[in-house]
Amino acid sequence: MPAAALAVAPAAVEFEAKITPVVIVSCLMAATGGLMFGYDIGVSGGVTSMPSFLKEFFPTVYDRTQVHKGGDSNYCKYDNQGLQLFTSSLYLAALTATFFASYTTRVLGRRKTMLIAGIFFIVGTVLNASAVSLLMLILGRIALGCGVGFANQAVPLFLSEIAPTRIRGALNILFQFDVTVGILLANLINYGTSKIEGGWGWRLSLALAGVPAVLLTSGAIMVDDTPNSLIERGYLEKGKSVLKKIRGTDNVEAEYLEIVEASRISQEVKHPFRNLFMRQNRPPLVIAIMMQIFQQLTGINAIMFYAPVLFNTLGFGNDASLYSSVITGAVNVLSTLVSIYSVDKVGRRMLLLEAGFQMLVSQTIVGVVLGLKLQDNANYLSHGMAIVVVLMVCSFVSSFAWSWGPLGWLIPSETFPLETRSAGQSVTVCVNMIFTFVIAQSFLSMLCHLKYGIFLFFSGWVLVMSLFVMFLLPETKGVPIEEMTEKVWKQHWFWKRFISDGAEEIKDSV
Repeated sequence: MPAAALAVAPAAVEFEAKITPVVIVSCLMAATGGLMFGYDIGVSGGVTSMPSFLKEFFPTVYDRTQVHKGGDSNYCKYDNQGLQLFTSSLYLAALTATFFASYTTRVLGRRKTMLIAGIFFIVGTVLNASAVSLLMLILGRIALGCGVGFANQAVPLFLSEIAPTRIRGALNILFQFDVTVGILLANLINYGTSKIEGGWGWRLSLALAGVPAVLLTSGAIMVDDTPNSLIERGYLEKGKSVLKKIRGTDNVEAEYLEIVEASRISQEVKHPFRNLFMRQNRPPLVIAIMMQIFQQLTGINAIMFYAPVLFNTLGFGNDASLYSSVITGAVNVLSTLVSIYSVDKVGRRMLLLEAGFQMLVSQTIVGVVLGLKLQDNANYLSHGMAIVVVLMVCSFVSSFAWSWGPLGWLIPSETFPLETRSAGQSVTVCVNMIFTFVIAQSFLSMLCHLKYGIFLFFSGWVLVMSLFVMFLLPETKGVPIEEMTEKVWKQHWFWKRFISDGAEEIKDSV
């Protein structure tokens, strides 16, 4: 532990920067990409538990949920590959789109990439809300997935680059905060639309995704691109003027020259993806990949995608299950505020380690309660036990929301050097989407076969990731992005061996 604690020296340079209205507005606009992503996560779970939706597109699942036969397992009611594909096709599309997004963020800039994301979101929303067949539904989800791929590539980079160093963590977490707000809004809207007579409530749920889609598109038209992106693409004067605007001061020469130098080095890199795998870039690459894998193996998306279905499975009934997922959605939002407040005060590692303990305890209790109390063919949990499950799910969600949720995106976006930042973010999104797809496509089948053991499966992974944080994740709080190599990787007990060996190749960049 002592070696890991020495991972960061205090930043030598704190560039002059006011927290200007233009930075706040730009970040709020950009973070609506998170609102869209969250809404898409939340809406699919609620819609797939609505009888009218299941009856129209998944009649076999509808029949299974309506009639409880003696041999039917509680855990297997929703086990259907087509139903899982409706949810997971979005992540497969996002995975593909992120490679194109890596190119557009570099060549067209962060702002235009967010604009492309907004257009995809609008197309996907129209297809989903007007769907008359499973094909239209899945095509709509694929368009939304392309939007997610482009937004998740551009928005974290935009936020990290535009924010002053001292509040970079808090502003970057706006993206994750909007994800949680999107999930909560989707849960509330699903709760309301499930009451609509006539069976068209699910269409309204899917159509309302158009609101954040339009916000992101209009925001991307109005905001300036980041100074880093403008300078990297050769617009030096424009980059300097935007830097003055967002910092609220004319005294930006030092920061401007550092960005220009980082940009000059990045221009020399003709193959950023190949460069990403060079020895000195291995520490941020490994950290970024493991953060994404571990973020999904917490089991959070399993809970969030399928919260209504999960609570239904536990015997809560349709209304109660949507109501319970609204509660977990609200906990998610409030807990992300904890992260925004504390990430630049207590640091990234402390939040991750505390949350690891809390998630481990919560999931173990849920697994044990379900194992002892919910039989395969019993129709309900006792009232007391049901409350315990909801409380433990809330405890799990809250700890995730101030740790792995926001930090899984923040840490990769602030650790890559400029020359590989776009490629690095692309790999980050790609790995996240692969694992999100795998979890989304397999969760209902895993629930059917592992039953309560699924919660113990995820809690085992929480233990592994907490050990990873303890020994291998350095602290990045308060370190300027362009100084990560000197102040983070070269100081870390394990990662410094990669940097010192590759010193000749990178001496010009530090």
